[in-house]
Amino acid sequence: MAECANPLLAQWLKELLDEARQRNTKGVTVYRKAYESMKACPIVFTHPNEAQALNGLGPKLCERLTDRLREHCTDNGLPMPTLSRKSEKKRSMPDDQPDLTPNAEPSKKPRKTRPYVPALRSGAYAIMLALSTLKEHCSTDGLTKQHLIEIAQPHCDSSFTAPSDPTKFYTAWASMKTLQNKALVVEWGHPTKKYGLSEEGWEVAKIVKATSSEVGPSVLDTNGDKPMESTERRPDNVEDPEDILDDEDAMIERAIRASLEEQVSKGSRTTAKGRKSKPKDSLPQPRPSLTPSQSVGGTDFLELISSPAAGRSCQPRPWAGNSTDIQDSSMRRERESIGSQPAARPKLNASQNSTLPFKSLRLAPGTFTVELVLDNREVHSRNNRDYIQEELRARSIQPIVRPLDLGDALWIAKCKDPRLLPRLGEEGDEVILDWIVERKRLDDLWNSIKDGRFLEQKFRMHKSGVKNVIYVIEDFAMKSEATQNYYDPVMSAISSTQVVNGYFVKRTRNLDDTIRYLARMTKLLKSLYEAKPILLIPSTSLSSTTYLPLLASLPTQHNITYDSFASLVSKSDSLTVRDIFLKMLMCTRGITGDKAMEIQKHWQTPIAFVEALEGYGRGDDLGVVMDAEASAKRRKELVWKVAGGFVGPRKIGKVVGAKVAEIWGEP
Repeated sequence: MAECANPLLAQWLKELLDEARQRNTKGVTVYRKAYESMKACPIVFTHPNEAQALNGLGPKLCERLTDRLREHCTDNGLPMPTLSRKSEKKRSMPDDQPDLTPNAEPSKKPRKTRPYVPALRSGAYAIMLALSTLKEHCSTDGLTKQHLIEIAQPHCDSSFTAPSDPTKFYTAWASMKTLQNKALVVEWGHPTKKYGLSEEGWEVAKIVKATSSEVGPSVLDTNGDKPMESTERRPDNVEDPEDILDDEDAMIERAIRASLEEQVSKGSRTTAKGRKSKPKDSLPQPRPSLTPSQSVGGTDFLELISSPAAGRSCQPRPWAGNSTDIQDSSMRRERESIGSQPAARPKLNASQNSTLPFKSLRLAPGTFTVELVLDNREVHSRNNRDYIQEELRARSIQPIVRPLDLGDALWIAKCKDPRLLPRLGEEGDEVILDWIVERKRLDDLWNSIKDGRFLEQKFRMHKSGVKNVIYVIEDFAMKSEATQNYYDPVMSAISSTQVVNGYFVKRTRNLDDTIRYLARMTKLLKSLYEAKPILLIPSTSLSSTTYLPLLASLPTQHNITYDSFASLVSKSDSLTVRDIFLKMLMCTRGITGDKAMEIQKHWQTPIAFVEALEGYGRGDDLGVVMDAEASAKRRKELVWKVAGGFVGPRKIGKVVGAKVAEIWGEP
């Protein structure tokens, strides 16, 4: 350093160069050029900003040298040198004087480059927040990939371990390459790699932390210490971002809670005579929490009672798709599906006992837990079949995985005592709740519309008797040509599902968004169902032909066991001749469920339909004998003449009627 005119500045540049070499950053080239220029410079600088005239030293690096000089002067009690006005004026003057001639073109103003800031809840955003938990200016402290993912995952909407699109291979971890290319994140170590923030990365991380509203002390330590464990409990005054419901879910939650409290208050009012009831349309204000009902009967967790006749079942209204009608429609729908039974055991009289053809079974609060059941065919990809279960377990949800006869997810009330229901002649220890989810990715929805599975699934949903059906539609990137073909049919199918069928449609961005929705719904249903009793219909009172009329006649909400539900909705176990006839009719292109049921109203079995076609073709009603050509022409007109006069989905046109007659009536 003896031949250097500015040994102190050269020493600091050498330290920056050694640190960059240790961390294997891209700043090695910059610091080496600045260090060599400083060693070769014969001019003595009174202030570090004067070194901007050298090759490799810019304003940012000179500012860092100024900070080091200020610390050096403070530690040694020396006065901080000031930048002379001459040097400052010279530095502020442009290198070339502008040409003031009239023909000279004005110089273009240099365009300022905007600093890179990652998008909210993106992979880069989560990585920057996770790395900001390290100590600043500590070159040896870093996070491994696994530890970094554990801290960053709660702050990202996409997964760091599995791609959101099974046809692609990119995860949220791909953002690490972007951060390294922008010199915001550095990597070092072999064979175990560690990651940390560069000087530029710390500036961006401070901006992200300052503007972030979700950073809590349980995940990030704002004091600069090492990151806490991801399993540490979040303080009560800090909300978990995973538990924050969106506006749509919050409306449903408020509707369910309000209807539950209304039914509880209605049950208590029915025991008093001569008291005026509250208007039907006035809903009480929901309280922040529900108090669990006291168990009736001491240790008798299951009781045989008769359901009260008080109360009525509201007709379900479709859940509208726009935000203005969601709250009203969801409240009306939840009023009939949850909380319709009173919390306390009512006093029954003879007239009430005679209203139902069976004695209800009652599960008291505290004897069961609400569990989520997943279909084992719902997987992320062929090579990653356990992704959904693992992500739910990471959110404190322990799903039960099994093959489902209907739907992709549903909720059950599982008895804590497995022998509780068998003691009274019921099978199993699970009760089906009135909520079921059908998950459809956009490409799968389009394929199911083309092959008829979509209508068949909705028809089976209707026959199941479940009132709260949720269709989860996941967005999926498709080619522009395919998008033009499927957009109108898919939008029409979604609208029909909401308006005609009255089912709730939830749109999600990807599979991770669907998993978060299932976790939130599970926690919501746990808080509501586990605090009140559940009424059951005995299995001996159930049959496939009388199940739906029985549900419609009940004044209060009743459930059935899971084994009975699986038997009722099975594709093969409960099929009658009429059901098989309907499925056979719907195999014809153009015959929907409504049209098939209209045909079945007139001819209930296949043999009755075939005999009617043959008799009409022979002209039995006319009393004349017809030739083969006239008989075939007359057979094709039968279905259209019987069901062609309707308006709406039940109407069968001439072409479709002739096609059905050709299939069933040709000898």
